[in-house]
Amino acid sequence: MTTPTEEPAWKQRAVERSLKTAKLRAEVRVQRFLDAAQAIITEKGTTDFTVQEVVDRSKQSLRSFYLQFDGKHELLLALFEDALGRAADQIRAAADGRSNPLEQLRVAVELLYELSRPDPSATRPLFTDFAPQLLISHPVEVKTAHAPLLALFSELMDKAAAEGKLRPGVNTRRIGAMTMQTVMFIAQSSSSADDATTKPISAEEVWDFCSQGFAAPE
Repeated sequence: MTTPTEEPAWKQRAVERSLKTAKLRAEVRVQRFLDAAQAIITEKGTTDFTVQEVVDRSKQSLRSFYLQFDGKHELLLALFEDALGRAADQIRAAADGRSNPLEQLRVAVELLYELSRPDPSATRPLFTDFAPQLLISHPVEVKTAHAPLLALFSELMDKAAAEGKLRPGVNTRRIGAMTMQTVMFIAQSSSSADDATTKPISAEEVWDFCSQGFAAPE
């Protein structure tokens, strides 16, 4: 009984090279669709656009679009995940400028609040329009999209706990998740002031509220 011989090394290299080239081309096509969709969102100030508009702007084919995405919803989800990843990087960079771990948490909470709240001068429909719908319709995808932010808040909580800045016995990952979710919910549900009797919630107030739940008493 003979055993099958292994593929020749040259053939393995050729296949690997072909797959790598195809992967790079697919990544370029995907990015062109994402860039086109983001440009349309920026111009319109809304996620109300058609797949055909994205295809036309990207100068690619409709067939190519559906080879990369199931539809508009998956495209928006990709943009949402990308936006959250960039937000996590921005918050991390800002927090790294502080040496005190509790101050790092303060920076993270306040900046996340500012990035998540509706702002007429900085249109962010992926957060203000798409995110609330996604939370209800696709909770699993929401969890995946928020992974970079959750990892950051868990890491900051771990650092604060290691220096005795948190209440004893807290679960840093759980308290990090609750803090992140609380900040984003308050930001997305609070309205801006529209008359003399309404005062919008400030980032400082959000920090004071959240820190009462995890910070060790001084």
